[in-house]
Amino acid sequence: MAGSIRLSAVVMSELWRGAGSAAEREYLLELEEGSPILVPTEENWLDSGRVLASIRKDRGVEPSRLREMHFDVLIALTARDHGLRLVTSNRRDFELIHSYREFAMEIWPARQ
Repeated sequence: MAGSIRLSAVVMSELWRGAGSAAEREYLLELEEGSPILVPTEENWLDSGRVLASIRKDRGVEPSRLREMHFDVLIALTARDHGLRLVTSNRRDFELIHSYREFAMEIWPARQ
């Protein structure tokens, strides 16, 4: 389905973690019901560790920053496995991840 939006279970988890109001929670329930949700595979989890280990070795990135990036790596690997384009405004992290694993990506400007 060209042009369809698919959601990552990782992203949905992050959104639920930050949902503070009843309206936000209701919106997330609607998203869950209306969109396919993609889940990282065992191989995605294993490869995400490899990617993060390489980033640490090559770039000296601190473990706390790698922990912050871990979900982003999972999102990217899941999108790649499904042949999907990842849309993000997080240029810094996803371009770094992209330098270790190819995936289709589109950077949107962050909202001001």
